[in-house]
Amino acid sequence: MPSIQFLYFEGCPNANATLENLKTAMSELNIPMDELQTIHIDYDSASTYNFQGSPTILIKGIDIYTDMVPDSVHYTCRIYEFEDKKTGIIPKDYIKQKLHHYLNC
Repeated sequence: MPSIQFLYFEGCPNANATLENLKTAMSELNIPMDELQTIHIDYDSASTYNFQGSPTILIKGIDIYTDMVPDSVHYTCRIYEFEDKKTGIIPKDYIKQKLHHYLNC
């Protein structure tokens, strides 16, 4: 089973950029792409994954932004804050840091 999950919903304006940042970070850390599972979430499947919003990255089931296992459902666009700026895109360097932390690579 893949240790990294990328969850998003159709039409998310930040999904593609975040997914590219994730793939680039994985490549730079020599993490095989078969460790990545991309999951399209719709309203009916959101509760199955305790979806936190689009886009979300989980590593071994842990949300990389909250450092917690999701325990609620939020079917919405997700907004993050990095360096006092709000964005819907998770930066590559942040993703790399979390991959290194959770996967020890």
